[in-house]
Amino acid sequence: MADFDLEALSLSELNKMQKDVAKAISTFEDRQKAEARAKVEALARDLGYSLAELVGTETKSSRAPAAAKYRHPENPSLNWSGRGRKPQWFLEALAAGKTTGDLAINQ
Repeated sequence: MADFDLEALSLSELNKMQKDVAKAISTFEDRQKAEARAKVEALARDLGYSLAELVGTETKSSRAPAAAKYRHPENPSLNWSGRGRKPQWFLEALAAGKTTGDLAINQ
């Protein structure tokens, strides 16, 4: 490890060094994981396999978006599934005296 005479460095050099150290600390684990993965991939390759063959491929299940249950009364391109935060147009329609049944999509 290099020895630094911190007393001889300017404030801008010390600030730069501080940022560099913080970045090195934050990326340390990622660098270690990448190095370990490379070693495991090389070992698998030496044995005639790919890493994906040995550990299986990870597949993330993608969920279809929820079907719309409510539609804006004047603009049919605006709709809401009934999940999550209520959109502003929905709140405004309720405040104007509409009911959820008025805004519901009849299927």
